[in-house]
Amino acid sequence: MDCIFCGIAQGSVPAALAYEGERVLAFSDLNPQAPTHLLIIPRKHYASIQDVPAEEIGIVGEIVTVAQDLARERGIWPGGYRLVVNAGQEGGQTVGHLHVHLLAGRQMHWPPG
Repeated sequence: MDCIFCGIAQGSVPAALAYEGERVLAFSDLNPQAPTHLLIIPRKHYASIQDVPAEEIGIVGEIVTVAQDLARERGIWPGGYRLVVNAGQEGGQTVGHLHVHLLAGRQMHWPPG
Protein backbone atom coordinates (compact mmCIF):
# COMPACT_ATOMS: atom_id res chain seq x y z
CA MET A 1 0.00 0.00 0.00
CA ASP A 2 1.32 3.44 -0.91
CA CYS A 3 -0.43 5.73 1.60
CA ILE A 4 1.41 8.83 2.79
CA PHE A 5 -0.60 8.98 6.02
CA CYS A 6 0.27 5.35 6.78
CA GLY A 7 3.91 6.33 6.25
CA ILE A 8 3.51 9.16 8.76
CA ALA A 9 1.79 6.80 11.21
CA GLN A 10 4.63 4.28 10.86
CA GLY A 11 7.31 6.97 11.23
CA SER A 12 8.83 6.43 7.78
CA VAL A 13 7.53 9.78 6.47
CA PRO A 14 8.46 12.87 8.50
CA ALA A 15 5.74 15.16 9.83
CA ALA A 16 5.41 17.94 12.40
CA LEU A 17 3.59 15.90 15.05
CA ALA A 18 1.19 17.69 17.38
CA TYR A 19 0.00 14.53 19.14
CA GLU A 20 1.05 10.89 19.13
CA GLY A 21 -1.03 8.19 20.79
CA GLU A 22 -1.41 4.45 20.50
CA ARG A 23 -4.25 4.58 17.94
CA VAL A 24 -4.40 8.23 16.81
CA LEU A 25 -1.94 10.92 15.83
CA ALA A 26 -2.11 14.56 14.73
CA PHE A 27 0.23 16.62 12.61
CA SER A 28 0.41 19.94 10.78
CA ASP A 29 -1.13 20.14 7.31
CA LEU A 30 1.46 20.89 4.61
CA ASN A 31 -1.00 23.23 2.87
CA PRO A 32 -2.66 25.06 5.77
CA GLN A 33 -6.02 26.71 5.16
CA ALA A 34 -6.04 28.53 8.52
CA PRO A 35 -3.41 29.71 11.02
CA THR A 36 -3.96 26.42 12.85
CA HIS A 37 -4.53 23.47 10.52
CA LEU A 38 -3.92 20.02 11.95
CA LEU A 39 -4.79 16.63 10.53
CA ILE A 40 -5.91 13.97 12.99
CA ILE A 41 -5.74 10.39 11.74
CA PRO A 42 -6.11 6.84 12.98
CA ARG A 43 -2.92 4.81 12.74
CA LYS A 44 -4.93 2.01 11.16
CA HIS A 45 -5.76 2.55 7.50
CA TYR A 46 -9.37 3.28 6.58
CA ALA A 47 -9.77 4.74 3.10
CA SER A 48 -12.52 7.10 4.32
CA ILE A 49 -15.00 7.49 7.15
CA GLN A 50 -17.32 5.26 5.08
CA ASP A 51 -14.88 2.40 5.52
CA VAL A 52 -14.82 2.34 9.32
CA PRO A 53 -16.72 -0.81 10.33
CA ALA A 54 -19.40 -0.47 13.00
CA GLU A 55 -17.37 -2.51 15.48
CA GLU A 56 -14.46 -0.05 15.13
CA ILE A 57 -16.43 3.23 15.05
CA GLY A 58 -15.00 4.16 18.45
CA ILE A 59 -11.88 5.38 16.62
CA VAL A 60 -13.92 8.38 15.43
CA GLY A 61 -14.64 9.28 19.06
CA GLU A 62 -10.93 9.03 19.85
CA ILE A 63 -10.15 11.40 16.99
CA VAL A 64 -12.71 13.92 18.29
CA THR A 65 -11.29 13.62 21.81
CA VAL A 66 -7.79 14.37 20.48
CA ALA A 67 -9.21 17.41 18.65
CA GLN A 68 -10.84 18.66 21.87
CA ASP A 69 -7.61 18.19 23.83
CA LEU A 70 -5.50 19.94 21.18
CA ALA A 71 -7.95 22.86 21.05
CA ARG A 72 -7.68 23.30 24.82
CA GLU A 73 -3.88 22.83 24.95
CA ARG A 74 -3.28 25.33 22.13
CA GLY A 75 -5.68 27.95 23.50
CA ILE A 76 -8.03 27.59 20.54
CA TRP A 77 -10.99 26.82 22.79
CA PRO A 78 -13.17 28.61 23.84
CA GLY A 79 -12.61 30.91 20.85
CA GLY A 80 -13.74 28.31 18.36
CA TYR A 81 -12.60 25.91 15.69
CA ARG A 82 -13.90 23.75 12.87
CA LEU A 83 -13.60 20.01 12.38
CA VAL A 84 -13.94 18.78 8.80
CA VAL A 85 -14.21 15.24 7.44
CA ASN A 86 -14.22 14.89 3.67
CA ALA A 87 -15.42 11.57 2.26
CA GLY A 88 -14.71 10.55 -1.31
CA GLN A 89 -13.59 12.55 -4.30
CA GLU A 90 -16.82 14.55 -4.66
CA GLY A 91 -16.68 15.27 -0.93
CA GLY A 92 -13.26 16.87 -1.34
CA GLN A 93 -11.13 14.03 0.03
CA THR A 94 -7.66 14.14 -1.55
CA VAL A 95 -5.80 11.55 0.55
CA GLY A 96 -7.33 8.09 0.77
CA HIS A 97 -6.86 7.68 4.52
CA LEU A 98 -9.48 8.82 7.04
CA HIS A 99 -8.47 12.18 8.45
CA VAL A 100 -10.13 15.02 10.31
CA HIS A 101 -9.05 18.62 9.73
CA LEU A 102 -8.86 20.85 12.80
CA LEU A 103 -8.96 24.47 11.58
CA ALA A 104 -8.70 27.55 13.79
CA GLY A 105 -7.21 30.98 14.15
CA ARG A 106 -9.50 32.84 11.77
CA GLN A 107 -13.22 33.45 11.35
CA MET A 108 -14.84 30.46 9.66
CA HIS A 109 -17.65 31.16 7.20
CA TRP A 110 -20.70 29.21 6.08
CA PRO A 111 -21.21 27.67 3.66
CA PRO A 112 -17.60 26.55 3.49
CA GLY A 113 -17.65 26.18 -0.32
